Amino acid sequence: MTPLRFLLVCVAGWMNHRQQLVIEYLQEEIRVLQEQLAKRPRFNEDQRCRLAAKGRPIGRKGLARFASIITPDTLLAWHRRLIAKKYDSSKKRKLGRPPTRMDIREPVLRRARENRSWGYTRIQGALANLRHEVGRSTIANILHQAGLDPAPERRKEMTWKEFLRAHWSTMAATDFFTVEVWTSVGLVRHHVLFVMRLMTREVHIAGIIPEPCETWMLQTARNLTDACDGFLRGNRFLIHDRSALFTEQFRATLKSAGVAPLRLPVRSPNLNAFAERFVRSIKASCVERMICFGESALRRVVSEFALHYHTERNHPGLENKIIRPEFTEFPDIGTIRSRQRLGGLLRYYY
Repeated sequence: MTPLRFLLVCVAGWMNHRQQLVIEYLQEEIRVLQEQLAKRPRFNEDQRCRLAAKGRPIGRKGLARFASIITPDTLLAWHRRLIAKKYDSSKKRKLGRPPTRMDIREPVLRRARENRSWGYTRIQGALANLRHEVGRSTIANILHQAGLDPAPERRKEMTWKEFLRAHWSTMAATDFFTVEVWTSVGLVRHHVLFVMRLMTREVHIAGIIPEPCETWMLQTARNLTDACDGFLRGNRFLIHDRSALFTEQFRATLKSAGVAPLRLPVRSPNLNAFAERFVRSIKASCVERMICFGESALRRVVSEFALHYHTERNHPGLENKIIRPEFTEFPDIGTIRSRQRLGGLLRYYY
């Protein structure tokens, strides 16, 4: 061995011994720090990456010999995570199956809400009639996301609004409103009795009288339930308030003709809302804007409004349509004319 090689071997051995002493000192310093912390240190993501990058070349055996803060398995796991993160493309990945289009969701939800007894297959068939091909599982997911139960449970939850709508064609309502009329003896209050078919909103003025009596009410009940031209023909229920004018004899006359009177609870005008709305309309449109001299004038005012109400007035509750339109279709061209009633209080353009 040449003197130069011998010198290099001595220097390398000395340096290796010095490095081993430094490593042993650092390990002992780490143990002292761990004893002072009294708990395992927590590393952030950057620290894990740095330790994993430095520990990979050393290998498992070397780490088992030198590492004292963390185990070799943990350090190697961090290294595998670092490699996986390098090739992670989840942020560039597109979304999965696109959501159901709104033009499909809306028809499904509408048919489920309007037809509580329809199941998935029935809704699927109804959509197929409109050239919409939708799977049963898609319909089930749409209803589940909207909070709608399947058909058996959904059918049991009938709302009061749906119940009334199902009986619209057989229900009517009645009520009074009063008007002060000038007569030879001064102001006299007159009572106006009307009946309304809830489904069509048609109104019949049953009578006008200063002071209703039991005999007059009984005759009015007979007229309303007449087998030939009674306004309540085909109706099974009549809603009325708790006024003393609707006597037991009046109710019995209705029952004998097959019309069941339904008396409202105390202080519940909202349960007879359609009749109350008619009273508001006739008072605001003409009765409260006119002074009636005599009962005949009142009858004329009420008659004119009833005719306007049925043939000329648009009703928001009926999709803004007229109850009994004079014209089924308006011409595209021509002169626009105006029909006036009660001196112009009521107008109709055609």
